[in-house]
Amino acid sequence: MDTFLKWFFIFISEILKGFATVFSGLWKGLKQIFAIKSFVSIFKDYSRSFSAVEWVLAILSIIIVAAVYALIIFMIVLAIRKYIRFRHSIVSDEDLLEEIGVLQRQVLKMTKEKDEIMAMKVSQIGVGPVGKPLAYGGAAGGGMMIDENGNPVGEQPEDEEQQTEAGVVITTDKRFSKLLEVDNFYKEYTPPAYDNNITLAQLCEDYRNFACSRMHLFYEIKTIRLFIAGMASTKLIILQGISGTGKTSLPYSFGKFLQRDTTIASVQPSWRDRTELFGFFNEFTRNFNETEVLRRIYSSSFNDDVNFILLDEMNIARVEYYFAEMLSILEMPNADEWKLDLVPNVWSTDPVNLDHGMIRIPQNIWYIGTANNDDSTFAISDKVYDRAQPINLDAKGIAFDAPDTPPINLSFEHLNSLFQKAFEEHPISEENLKKIQHLDLWVIEKLRVAFGNRILKQMNLFVPVYVACGGDEIDGIDYVLATKIFRKFESLNLAMLRTELKELVAYLKKTFGSNKMTESVAYLERLQKLF
Repeated sequence: MDTFLKWFFIFISEILKGFATVFSGLWKGLKQIFAIKSFVSIFKDYSRSFSAVEWVLAILSIIIVAAVYALIIFMIVLAIRKYIRFRHSIVSDEDLLEEIGVLQRQVLKMTKEKDEIMAMKVSQIGVGPVGKPLAYGGAAGGGMMIDENGNPVGEQPEDEEQQTEAGVVITTDKRFSKLLEVDNFYKEYTPPAYDNNITLAQLCEDYRNFACSRMHLFYEIKTIRLFIAGMASTKLIILQGISGTGKTSLPYSFGKFLQRDTTIASVQPSWRDRTELFGFFNEFTRNFNETEVLRRIYSSSFNDDVNFILLDEMNIARVEYYFAEMLSILEMPNADEWKLDLVPNVWSTDPVNLDHGMIRIPQNIWYIGTANNDDSTFAISDKVYDRAQPINLDAKGIAFDAPDTPPINLSFEHLNSLFQKAFEEHPISEENLKKIQHLDLWVIEKLRVAFGNRILKQMNLFVPVYVACGGDEIDGIDYVLATKIFRKFESLNLAMLRTELKELVAYLKKTFGSNKMTESVAYLERLQKLF
């Protein structure tokens, strides 16, 4: 044991000597670095024989050394300050987390108290577990008595007000009040006399003149053509651009033109799921909280009108959250499968057009979203852009004179027939299809971005209708490429792709013509300047 203690003492002593050597050496080094007296003495010894040039070099050397010393001291002070700030930030975060924890515990406590108060109120007003008043004759003072399990004590109700029969709940309650109003309205509804002689080109001109003469709104004819062509290619249209260019007014005035007011849903930053848009079933009140959007969707299944739902400021909340289910539904190739599940069961008093708690999404309805790009909004993801047709409104409309034009009644059936006619009469030419295919291969090779079948399908629907509205085929192709393909370049490292972008501009001018593809060329040149 003595031998071990001796060894252990010597072993630890040697280690401690090593630490002492390190610290003493560090201290000696610092003393040597800041030995100002020694430096002054050395300078006096050698400076006696300095020439004029050597004096200048010596002064410069001293200034440089002094600057190095000052830099070292500055770095040390800066490091200490950063450490102090970092430590203070950590302490502040810990205090904040602790305060959040206290608030959460208080919220839980208050929620529990609220539930207890609600339970007391329920027991006082005589509401049973399914939300129905219970009749009792034996409770003192006419009150209701329930046991610890929520079951009534005393006389029981004469019979159940609800029973299940073939999966349908037989009840006298009505949980869809607004949709039932729609049912009642359409029992005696007489459709209007539709104007089934109008063409797409005339539709664009008449709406533009109506907006000007009746509503003092001014739009370029190209914007109207893009809007109608977008309706043919997808059920979701995004109007984007700076504020004050008429994004909200376009679908609003179009609804006035068709004498079917647009349903406006003002998106809120708090929207996180579909309940904000379509409503939800309240288990306590036993009613479905219906929104105007749900009512418009339901009423559209009864008529042959062209219906619009406007999602105003759609990207002030994340579109992928509150509109996710609708995005999936609109992608289904079979329109018979376009159904939205509202409630899990069926009541005998449900609206007539609900199918086992599901509402069918009709074909005669379009969703128009307006989007601003600023610090208060979210970026719209590729998932949404790929399913939509974006239309850029970047300039204020220029006033013009137009004849007084009355509104019209346009049926969805006739509008759809006009779209089908355009698909047959104005398909994209074989020459331009080959050019698009070659462009696709060029973009894949140079920039690793592909068009995708969905976008090519939308292009084949968009361009013929744009031509039927009075537009040029190349301009239609140009707009789809600029808004749905080249827009994807923003996610690339464009600072490293300046050469490729210049080559792409040259390729477009060579392939389609020097005066064509103006939208795409302008967009690509703007990307070169930004990055």
